[in-house]
Amino acid sequence: VTSYGLLLSKTLLIVAGFILVLLNVSPQAVLNAAIPDHEADAFRPPRTEEPLYLDSAVEWLLGGLSHWDAEHFLFIAERGYLYEHNFAFFPLFPVVLRGLAETLLWPLSAWLSVRGRLLVAVALGNSALFLLSVVALHALSRIVLQDRRLALLSSLLYCITPANVFMTAGYSESLFAALTFGGLFLLEKGFTFRACLALSIATAARSNGLVNIGFLLYLPSLHAISQIRVYRMTTKGHVKVFHYIWVIIRLLLTSLLGTAIIALPFCAFQYYGYRTFCTPSVSLEQVPPALLSLAERKGYRVPDENGPPPLWCMRPLPLLYSHIQDVYWDVGFLRYFELRQIPNFILALPMATLGIMAAYAYFQTNPELCLRLGLWDTGATKGLDKPMPGFFNPRVFVYVVHSTVLLVFGTLCMHVQVLTRFMASSSPVPFWISAHLLLLNEPLLHRRKTSNPNVQLQTHSRNGCKHTPQNPITALLPHFKTCSPTTQSILGYFLSYWVLGLALHCNFLPWT
Repeated sequence: VTSYGLLLSKTLLIVAGFILVLLNVSPQAVLNAAIPDHEADAFRPPRTEEPLYLDSAVEWLLGGLSHWDAEHFLFIAERGYLYEHNFAFFPLFPVVLRGLAETLLWPLSAWLSVRGRLLVAVALGNSALFLLSVVALHALSRIVLQDRRLALLSSLLYCITPANVFMTAGYSESLFAALTFGGLFLLEKGFTFRACLALSIATAARSNGLVNIGFLLYLPSLHAISQIRVYRMTTKGHVKVFHYIWVIIRLLLTSLLGTAIIALPFCAFQYYGYRTFCTPSVSLEQVPPALLSLAERKGYRVPDENGPPPLWCMRPLPLLYSHIQDVYWDVGFLRYFELRQIPNFILALPMATLGIMAAYAYFQTNPELCLRLGLWDTGATKGLDKPMPGFFNPRVFVYVVHSTVLLVFGTLCMHVQVLTRFMASSSPVPFWISAHLLLLNEPLLHRRKTSNPNVQLQTHSRNGCKHTPQNPITALLPHFKTCSPTTQSILGYFLSYWVLGLALHCNFLPWT
């Protein structure tokens, strides 16, 4: 019965995710054609390739997916890392796009240019990666929350994430989410090496993959403390001491090796940037004139073996990524705290509110556990072997801490409007707390105030046979006006950002 229910849940998630992917791709084409593009000061490299027969049709259909940062990823996939500021965008997603364009889409090369095939690769690749991220989030939610209904509702909310447009457009969010949620699932299951590989690959997609090292340091420590507690009760004398030493040594080795594996792509990419600009092997004559002209007009640095190295090469720790964020994007502590940025703070406020509510509610419910960092129990709690199911499960602690760290860093040190997609692709907590609030406050969901893993989604039965569970999100929408204020706020936020994101982002309006 459990396997059958899990299969039905996954089927429902995949169908819902696929439908919403289609609802992203189709409307963006209409909105992109109906609304004139805003003349934004964004990266728009010149087209140096002659268009082929189907390029104009693909550009009309999928061009809205290539705006803002997507232009950087497409340019890197086509031309490589030519400009200095291109190194703000990590290489895994461009490699995936170029791989799809040169393999699966190669038969279309007679009708589509490289640019056209890359646009098709964006639509196909991100659609598949988003569906993978939905399945990965559901698997992670089931094992952490220990509540099947809450896990399913969280994953369905993720299907209409407020960052939806970035999951389909030429951004690395879907790729990063699939690898992060999948890696954390493997780590929760105890497959540490495979989890490190997945999280390492995620770091090759986005720099904030480095933050996932915290999970590697925390979860094995939790397991080690649990083992020590077992050895203390079951072994005696010198054997106990040897067991303690072995657990500690294994924990240290796992932490050191895992940290190195996860951080390796970031370090290798920084080294590649250093070699490209500090010890260049190309001259300006090798750069296409149109692209060189753009560099001169916009002030973009290109590698030149005949020119002086940039000043950042002389620093004790010459990190190109830090230099780019500082010089090109003006990213730094409190730099975004200006009156003219108030609209962007308002834009990020709903996601920030979910993060704050999650941290506050969790600490209020589990104050002792939070003060003990969730590392051991004192006998007053059930412990981690039989945790209380639901959002207040002790296993959720590290995820709430991770979400809070992302929230604080994103608010104080980043362009704050990025916070929505930054958290939605990196942490399951915004979806867990949203689903928890819906199930707690919405009478139409018939949810008890305490989490109960045995409470199932309503099913329609005929002659005693159970059918596929109804999607609770679509079940609530026809009754939106009679829903609780909590439900109206959460669903209103998710759906309005979904529609606004499509309309604004695809026309170079400020939705980045």
